[in-house]
Amino acid sequence: MSKIRVFVAGACGKMGMEVIRTILDQEDMELVGAADIRNLGIDIGTVLGMSELNIQITGQISVDSLQKSKADILVDFTNPQSVFSNAKEAIRAGVVPVIGATGLDSEEIAELEELAKENNVGVFIAPNFSLGAILMMKFAQETAKYFKHVEIIELHHDNKLDAPSGTALKTMELISQNRKPILQGHPNEYEKIPGSRGGNINGAHIHSVRLPGMLAHQEVIFGGLGQTLTIRHDAYSREAYMPGVMLAIRKSYKSTAFILGLENLLD
Repeated sequence: MSKIRVFVAGACGKMGMEVIRTILDQEDMELVGAADIRNLGIDIGTVLGMSELNIQITGQISVDSLQKSKADILVDFTNPQSVFSNAKEAIRAGVVPVIGATGLDSEEIAELEELAKENNVGVFIAPNFSLGAILMMKFAQETAKYFKHVEIIELHHDNKLDAPSGTALKTMELISQNRKPILQGHPNEYEKIPGSRGGNINGAHIHSVRLPGMLAHQEVIFGGLGQTLTIRHDAYSREAYMPGVMLAIRKSYKSTAFILGLENLLD
């Protein structure tokens, strides 16, 4: 049986390196390329502190580099500035992008979907690859049927570029399917410091915390008469995301579907 050939973008980042280590342990996968703006020309094995893998780190993702590697999947954990361009190059090369980098807006996602249809190539985009985080979002969506007042606090490491997180936005999107827009708090409330109440989506608020020592955490707080209900997920290491990434790679292999969210792959 042929192995799934995987190219990793953002290979020298913390997520990228964890993805590569995990791919190397999979019997049905083969690492065929690694790209990053750092360590150009260096063997990715050396960067990982292991024996050489005969895969040199290349720069910008291109149709040519992907086709030369004969990749089936491009796993992208770069940044909001690179992910859109990388995804377009992958689709044009006939390679399925599995996107973990957040920051794509609705217009960019729509453009990728149209390009994917034109090229008959699948695309997988997920704001979060943690199975626990997916369950948190599903529980929050169900809870919104009964508790209409809700706020989200998402907490991440201080090197995260975008705020609020993609997970927080996806959570609020799911909650909004079961919750009509309502005004929360006192109608005459005001902010002594602008932004104190966080971002506002349909009357609900999202608060973003960025501190060293954290990785990825989120709590969804629902309030009702005389009670609150808090749903919280904590990721303490990047290993938490690897089962979800491997699932996405396997499900996306030779796929022509455009999929948003890991929850769409769960039974």
